[in-house]
Amino acid sequence: NNLVDATNFILFEMGQPTHVFDLDLIDGDTITIRRAQDEETFSPLGEDAKPVKLKASDLVIADAGRAIALAGVKGGSETAVGETTRDILIESATFDRLTVRNTSRRLGIASDSSYRFERGVHPAQVEPASHRLIHLILEIAGGTLHEGVVADGAELPEPTRIELRPQRCRDILGFDVSDERMLESLEILGFSPRMADSMIEAVAPAHRLDVNSEIDLIEEIARIQGYENLPINESLELAVVPTQPDLHAIESIRRTLVSAEFIETISHSLISERVADAFLEHGRDTLRVIDDRAGGEPILRPSLLPSLLEIARRNRDRAGLNIRAFEIGAVFDRLGEEHRERRMLGMVVDGDADADPTERYRLLRGALETLSHVLTGDSSSLTFCADEADDRTWLQPAARISLDGETVGHCGLLSSTASDLFDPSGAIAVAELEIEPIIAMFPPVPSPSPLPAFPSIDRDLSVIVPEETTWKMIDDAARTAGDQLLESVTYVTTWRNEKLGKDRKSVTLRLSFRDDARTLTHEEVDPQIKQISEELMRRTGAEIRS
Repeated sequence: NNLVDATNFILFEMGQPTHVFDLDLIDGDTITIRRAQDEETFSPLGEDAKPVKLKASDLVIADAGRAIALAGVKGGSETAVGETTRDILIESATFDRLTVRNTSRRLGIASDSSYRFERGVHPAQVEPASHRLIHLILEIAGGTLHEGVVADGAELPEPTRIELRPQRCRDILGFDVSDERMLESLEILGFSPRMADSMIEAVAPAHRLDVNSEIDLIEEIARIQGYENLPINESLELAVVPTQPDLHAIESIRRTLVSAEFIETISHSLISERVADAFLEHGRDTLRVIDDRAGGEPILRPSLLPSLLEIARRNRDRAGLNIRAFEIGAVFDRLGEEHRERRMLGMVVDGDADADPTERYRLLRGALETLSHVLTGDSSSLTFCADEADDRTWLQPAARISLDGETVGHCGLLSSTASDLFDPSGAIAVAELEIEPIIAMFPPVPSPSPLPAFPSIDRDLSVIVPEETTWKMIDDAARTAGDQLLESVTYVTTWRNEKLGKDRKSVTLRLSFRDDARTLTHEEVDPQIKQISEELMRRTGAEIRS
């Protein structure tokens, strides 16, 4: 249709969308720009287009009884021009770019017009574009122009006036350009420049919404002079600066975990709604991306764990590999209208069905403790304690990770409900913690101490305790009973067997004793072992195996 061709020509020539309606198909003698009614039906142009339901946030062009166009997005099929069209109504306007974008994205209707309006159309272009369109239509389609124009809207904004310092322009470009040449270049581009004392004053054309400041004018002058004429320095001076502490800390995290045989992953931040809900903190909501390209994964991940678990599943299914993986990335959620974005460290340890789940957790916790020492040194350390709260349903059991009394993350074994989403072959150990509080303490302050002059005496102690007894309870009891000769208490292993009795386990700990002034004898350590054993029996109901 030559009328439609004329509107398309104006769009590409002047960047101003326009539209033509069949005047005989418009009801009444009034055109209204209004918000749509909820569930109002609109039939857009297009061979395969289907009617759509509008919302009150959509802006429409309407006649006396219906919406005849989606403002800035698409014309309506009910008032489209055709072979029988005799009289037309020409529309040229500008609309709020955000309103146009929201309607276009929500309905999945995109057009050259919506593309332009989303990026901005200056109101001063509306009238010249309509005059140019009328001239083309009269030239190629004939007809008679009716007298008068119906116009409405806000006052035209003041044109953008910009001042340019000629010497500043020469300094930026790096070569000499005369004031006259600058004026000539800007005149060619329609900026109406003039000299005012030692400054060049220019007015940005209405269609140049991208020109707002002095540096923009300098760029325009550079284009006219030719980028190929800009001088190129064969050498460049660089000032060497020390590595930023936070970047150094992130690199230390990577090196530490890779040395522990973890593989770093980089994954997409969008996941499915079903998976996101399974890893969402209690009381918070997910953030959704409104974009057709997101497909079945429109949710910004509230946790790194789903991404890591999906990577583990693919390695397990396609290569038969049980991997240890970690990722440093952003997670997102919201509380009401308040959006939250955090940088997190996520870790996953996968394994076979016959592997001991506690060994997987120990490996994970050991990596975290090493990481804590690398990042914070002896000044602070990560502590782990059972998390009795039920707000992280994807962990069972769960441990809270704290740094100087503040919770920074959680770790544990993945619950059966969460792990079933990723077809596991066995139990999976996972951890997730905020890294900002940890890297804020980097680099650690060294606290060197002299090597011991005398040997230590180590004793392994195996105790049978109830299943619910935690290592922290055993550690606290041993340290409380020991005197100043007790140097350290370390975990060795846990053994479970039906011979031990129902809901009981055997925990082995290593006790190290040392005197800084002399060599200890075993006879001096024996009373300490007895005292610690009695305290363990009193506090935890332990039975001493050996």
